[in-house]
Amino acid sequence: MLKDALRSTVAALPQAGVKAELGEFVPPEAQKLLAAAGIRDEEVFPIPSVLRERPTLVGYYRLLLGVSQKQFYGSGSGLTPFKAMEERGVVNDKADAALEGFCREMALALSALIEQISPRVTERDLEELPLLTLGSQFQGSNNNRIGQAATEEVFLAVKEIVAEHIVEENETEVVVRNSAGRNVRIKLAADPDVRFEEDFGEEARPLLAIEIKGGADRSNAHNRAGEAEKSHQKAKALGYPACWTVIAKKGLDLDVLEGDSPTTNLWSDVAHVLAREGADWEQFQTRLVGIVGIPA
Repeated sequence: MLKDALRSTVAALPQAGVKAELGEFVPPEAQKLLAAAGIRDEEVFPIPSVLRERPTLVGYYRLLLGVSQKQFYGSGSGLTPFKAMEERGVVNDKADAALEGFCREMALALSALIEQISPRVTERDLEELPLLTLGSQFQGSNNNRIGQAATEEVFLAVKEIVAEHIVEENETEVVVRNSAGRNVRIKLAADPDVRFEEDFGEEARPLLAIEIKGGADRSNAHNRAGEAEKSHQKAKALGYPACWTVIAKKGLDLDVLEGDSPTTNLWSDVAHVLAREGADWEQFQTRLVGIVGIPA
C-alpha cells in the first residue's frame, strides 16, 4: 500500500479516466502546488477508480495524513466501511456507495496538509510521511504482541502455583478446589487480564483481578500504569476486592506508579514473575495462595 503499488495501479488504468477524475476531485489550488513541485496529483489525492482497482491503497492515503488505524477507523469517524479495503482489499457495497464522498473528504484534509508544508511539498515528503506513520503502526502491533505474550506467560505462572489443586482446566480457565472445598475459577480474559472468582452457592464471588503490562519502555511506563488503573476501576465496579498490576518496575519510582494507579493493591515486577524468581515472585506466590485459599 505504498507508492510503488500506487504507481503500478495508476499505470494499469485508462489515463483519460484517471485525468477526468483528478480534475473532479483535486482542488485547483492543490493542483497548482503539486504542479509547481513536479508531483502527480494521484500521489497525494485518492480517486474512486484507483481505490476500486487496488482497495488497499486507502492505507497509503491514511498514512500520508499521519493518522493511526485506531483513530481513522474508530467509532464516530464514519470510516469503518473502508477498513476492509485497507486490510483485506475488499470493497463491500457500503464502501463502494460511499467512495466518492470519501475521496472528497480526504481531498479536503490532504489539501490542508499540502498547503501547510513549507516552503513547498517535495517527493521526499511523500516518501517519508507514510513511513513515519507506518513505523508507529508496526511498533503498536509489536507492543500488542509483547503484551499478549506476557499475559499468557503470567497465566501459566499462576497455573504452576496452583497446579496441585487443579480439578479442571482448558486453555483459558483453570478450576481449583480450595481448602474450604469450594471451586475457585481462574480465567484468562481481558480488562482485567486474569480474573479469580470463587463459586459460593449459586453465585460467583469476585476475589482478584490481575492486569499485566509486558512492555519495558520506561518512557511509556506511566501510560501503562494509567491503563491498568482504568481496568482496575472496572474490576472494582464488578466487585473485585483485590487488584494487582504486573509491570516492569526496574528504574521506576514505586510511589509515582502508585499515584498512576491508586486502585492497585500489589505491584509485581513482570521480570520476576516471568523468571519465577526474585522478591516480587515470592510475594506474588504467597499473596496468591492466600487469596485462593490453598496451602502455601
